[in-house]
Amino acid sequence: MSTTTLAPIAELVRESATTSNPEILQWVTEVAELTQPDAVYWCDGSQDEWNRITSEMVESGSLIPLNMNLRPGSFLARSNPSDVARVEDRTFICSENEADAGPTNNWVAPDAMRAELMPKFQGSMRGRTMYVVPFSMGPVGGAITQLGVEITDSPYAVLNMRIMTRMGQAALDGILPGGEWVRTVHSVGAPLEAGEADVEWPCNDLKYITHFPETLEVWSYGSGYGGNALLSKKCFALRIASVMGKNEGWLAEHMLLLKLTNTETGKDYHLSAAFPSACGKTNLAMLQPTIPGWKVETIGDDIAWLRPGTDGRLYAINPEAGFFGVAPGTGETTNPVAMDTLWGNTIFTNVALTDDGDVWWEGMTDSVPAHLTDWQGNSWTPESGRPAAHPNSRFTVPIQQTPTLSQDWFEHDGVPLDAILFGGRRATNVPLVAQSRSWNHGVFMGATISSEKTAAQEGTVGELRRDPFAMLPFCGYNMADYWGHWLEMGEQLGEQAPRIFQVNWFRKGDDGRFLWPGFGDNSRVIDWVIRSVEGEYEGRETPIGIVPADGQLNLSGIEEVADDLDEIFEIDPKSWLAEADMTEEFFAQFGDRLPAALNAELEGLRKRLGA
Repeated sequence: MSTTTLAPIAELVRESATTSNPEILQWVTEVAELTQPDAVYWCDGSQDEWNRITSEMVESGSLIPLNMNLRPGSFLARSNPSDVARVEDRTFICSENEADAGPTNNWVAPDAMRAELMPKFQGSMRGRTMYVVPFSMGPVGGAITQLGVEITDSPYAVLNMRIMTRMGQAALDGILPGGEWVRTVHSVGAPLEAGEADVEWPCNDLKYITHFPETLEVWSYGSGYGGNALLSKKCFALRIASVMGKNEGWLAEHMLLLKLTNTETGKDYHLSAAFPSACGKTNLAMLQPTIPGWKVETIGDDIAWLRPGTDGRLYAINPEAGFFGVAPGTGETTNPVAMDTLWGNTIFTNVALTDDGDVWWEGMTDSVPAHLTDWQGNSWTPESGRPAAHPNSRFTVPIQQTPTLSQDWFEHDGVPLDAILFGGRRATNVPLVAQSRSWNHGVFMGATISSEKTAAQEGTVGELRRDPFAMLPFCGYNMADYWGHWLEMGEQLGEQAPRIFQVNWFRKGDDGRFLWPGFGDNSRVIDWVIRSVEGEYEGRETPIGIVPADGQLNLSGIEEVADDLDEIFEIDPKSWLAEADMTEEFFAQFGDRLPAALNAELEGLRKRLGA
């Protein structure tokens, strides 16, 4: 598969091609002529292909096979310590006009970026195999589905793309001449000269993650890690797709998807939720209710595409086929469904290795092993004084292994949404749950989400981070225009629009403890949300939204929480007015592109707080 050949590049591409689409053949040939690989391989997504690539990577030392009896079909990868997370300062939106990228994105003009980037890609795949990875985001042929191709010189990326997307020949066959598809190119930026030995994790100190929204392209250079290399994920499914959605009348969102069934009535509901990193997103996606009356099933944990259906309701799909989850903090007590999902067929990256050939990370078990090999391959004990797993270490696992997976994940045309949640990690101010007063107010709630920084983001951990709609690093165009698109979507949907809520599982008391138990008990909040959608609850008006009236939140089995409810739902006008000033300052950077409706919501909030 990686045999060196002296054949002309065009022959290399065409002799192995599994498509006759001239547009694809021309594009792949152009990229191959630029990057100069030794071989070209068209991926089909088969098990044989997986077996060949994993065997080659094990032989080269870039994958460690795990104990077949403990974790069948699974592997551990260790990245270069300089290549462990997203690099937001090296992520660029290359729209024709700077104003279209907006103040929250790094902008470079397309021609200027290509002039800077193409010399880096010149010969960047020399000595390596160029993989052509066709993939479908969503079921092939679905109403909300989009197609793409990734070209990469990273077999690690190929394996992860097979898990994370519907990858293979069916996706390639779905790309018709003249049709719309997204072109993505990835290189680790580490060409090999003749006879030069490879390293276990090739990468380059210089990194670029670049997006060209007008031409539906992504070019990523220098990093082999996560969303920097799996270009279907944040690059396509959010940054490029958000622009596609604005142009075509749909939404690409950083949201989980849930199916909820009332076991007494048999009625189904669907809910999406946007949370920044480390705010309980995966836990909610795999929620196990602690109250009777509800069955909760997983549809997606990270990305949702939303499109109005023929009946006027808003429909959603999870365009992905796997989970790319943060390992630390995922454990038997915090998320047993995730742990059951990881039984096998999983790629673990930058976690620790146990002496018996399994994996471990902080928070996985209550007890800590006496000895491990840490994420950098060094001996580790509890006395080592450093984490055994990197804080942003990951697992990549097929979604179909999830015990709570809903059949609705397979729905070609998506599921109708009843409710949308926005939430962040806030120790003060924000109550446990509040319903928006209107769609516009709900958009204001989403636009003003803030949360604490995590290991997946650059900056000081714990520092407050504005993250509107949990999309700050992922919106491919001007955030003010994005909010305007949401407002327009509300006008289009009218009374059919999902109800919007803000939640906060992380409020702390004056003594520093979390006031709400969280995890499975978040089902009590979801219970109130769905009953509010059905009009079955009594709400209490507050300046920031409608909260549960006394006795409306099911606390059966956790009655002690009742003593903290006043604090959980406290609205401090002074603190909120101070935050309103910060919101005004945040909005000001968008100038006259800020929708007037959001300024009106801010002034309405101030008036209600003042009253």
